[in-house]
Amino acid sequence: MTYTIEGKTGAWEIVVGLEVHAQVISHSKLFSGASASYGGEPNTHVSLVDAGFPGMLPVLNQECVAQAIRTGLGLRARINLESRFDRKNYFYADLPTGYQISQFTHPIVGEGTVEIELADGTVRHIGITRLHMEQDAGKSMHDQDPARSFIDLNRAGVALMEIVSEPDIRCPEEAGAYLRKLRQILRYLGTCDGNMEEGSMRADVNVSVRKAGEPFRTRCEIKNVNSIRYVMHAIEVEATRQIEVWEDGGEVDQETRLFDPSRNETRSLRSKEDAHDYRYFPDPDLLPLVVEQEWVDALERGLPELPDDKRDRFVKEYGIPRYDASVLVAEQAIADYYEEVAKGRDARLAANWVTGDLFGALNRTGRTITDSPISAAALGGMLDLVSDKTINGKIAKEVFEDMLETGDSAAAIVERKGLKQVTDTGAIDAAVADVMARNADKVEEYRGGKDRLFGFFVGQVMKAMAGKANPAMVNEALKKVL
Repeated sequence: MTYTIEGKTGAWEIVVGLEVHAQVISHSKLFSGASASYGGEPNTHVSLVDAGFPGMLPVLNQECVAQAIRTGLGLRARINLESRFDRKNYFYADLPTGYQISQFTHPIVGEGTVEIELADGTVRHIGITRLHMEQDAGKSMHDQDPARSFIDLNRAGVALMEIVSEPDIRCPEEAGAYLRKLRQILRYLGTCDGNMEEGSMRADVNVSVRKAGEPFRTRCEIKNVNSIRYVMHAIEVEATRQIEVWEDGGEVDQETRLFDPSRNETRSLRSKEDAHDYRYFPDPDLLPLVVEQEWVDALERGLPELPDDKRDRFVKEYGIPRYDASVLVAEQAIADYYEEVAKGRDARLAANWVTGDLFGALNRTGRTITDSPISAAALGGMLDLVSDKTINGKIAKEVFEDMLETGDSAAAIVERKGLKQVTDTGAIDAAVADVMARNADKVEEYRGGKDRLFGFFVGQVMKAMAGKANPAMVNEALKKVL
């Protein structure tokens, strides 16, 4: 179903394109040897190149180029063997040279695609226009002093990948799904950590609205949105604002805006610059970038299994539903954990325990899969006890909670607490006979047609045997007697 916003004149369609700035994982910056790590005292990760000292020449970081190519391959995009660096000229306090080295007409990565899946199961493909490399600016801090702004150049020169989508996104949910999928791919590839809180992934959101069947109208760019929730919210707020402008007979101006979540509004920042405003020209200090196809092929051979491929393999190899597979491949660490639990065991049962009980426990304790108090081997050991009928499903829940608290193995807990499942048919038959004798009236009711009482008898037998009886054997014994 098409997502629309109702205005005074009827339904309006949203058109969204995203420009995602992803900080490249590398030890040093794009054109200098200074540290690219996050944090540090202000202005301690700065070289003379980053500070814009006269006569300092940029030297391209090969690993940053490799990371951009890996990302392009992960986005199933075209890798351009020849690309070029340009100077994008603008003047701001945190840009020491007065220009940013970027790629404009000749980016390193061309068209690609990202597959997203929505909550209702709808699958859509969002086009990638390009991926280009550029250096980040520094950071202006306006809250350190009442009269002055401070500048931290630690971030200046850090390598960024700007990933530009086609205007294919039609609702906030699609924007959220696209960003989550993009972050997932980047993390799998190890090219960006996707940490939006630290600013290593942030989005510029281009929004316009139109009536069904119309060509695109004027768009506005919402700058530097640093959470997926805010991106989704900003799209709705800005689209609603634009609809009101058009319906009141006005014109939407192409401009850059800021999203203020506390006031639930976007505010004008500046009129939107076009390419000529930046006076792009090829950087005279950098030769055109030429890469060999053999190197690209080698990088491709070294890529990990990507999320979509892993999801499809889980469905085929482990026989689990597509939704469960999508949850399990959300992060590489979760997928690795599940595979260790599932290998050689009931894969569906393993999926249920990982996505159910384990995820619930991690949420309760504020942990992630990487610091789970129950290792994959330990959880697999517990499932082995269920499979060989040492314990039943109900006892397994008790054992699992004990494992969380103590870190003991399932086998040790079962031994310590005497939780071994009773599979002795004689003991089960005796318990069934005792329950029948104590509930003769209900036996007559059951035989008179009240089939729903069967669950009552199962519960009574399990209670009599302290929950340790094999449920399947209890069911079988009861069916014979009743």
